[in-house]
Amino acid sequence: MLKELVKQSRSYRRFYQSERISESELKEFVECARFAPSTVNSQAIRFIIITSEEDCAKVFDTLAWAGMLKDWQGPEEGERPSAYILLLCDLEIGKNKQYDDGICAQTIMLAAAEKGYGGCILGSIDKPELANRLGIDTGRYSIDLCLALGKPKEQVVLTNVGEDGSTAYYRDENGTHYVPKRTLDELIVNK
Repeated sequence: MLKELVKQSRSYRRFYQSERISESELKEFVECARFAPSTVNSQAIRFIIITSEEDCAKVFDTLAWAGMLKDWQGPEEGERPSAYILLLCDLEIGKNKQYDDGICAQTIMLAAAEKGYGGCILGSIDKPELANRLGIDTGRYSIDLCLALGKPKEQVVLTNVGEDGSTAYYRDENGTHYVPKRTLDELIVNK
């Protein structure tokens, strides 16, 4: 059922780094996004698939990982993503395609979850540095999002938002990651 797949598709930030995702699997995830809706059917989103350890290392240092976990600088060596998919916008076709980025990113994350992988959608990127490291032509493409992917090495638990109203995610002493979610009744506005 789709709801269970959505619940399984969490933001994972620690992975079994040695468990690689094949380029063919990553292309399959992008293929799913190819069929997703697109603003005025422009299909301006482009993808860079990154699988080599060398290129993964180039990407890793340009990312900020978890704004609410102030004392955590990101996954340690051995727990880093084994692949990335970068979402770019082809500026010759369109600009400011944030809706398309979101739809494509979620579609890819659901496809990955269906295959037993997890990931994190990252927007906090040192884009000039990443473009420099990977030779991305920023006159032609904007770097919009980075999808960090791998076999999850952490447990993520969904909880209801507490009485304090905080939606801040957190980890307990065992490293379990908790994500508070608002209740359905809280989300629906009655007329």
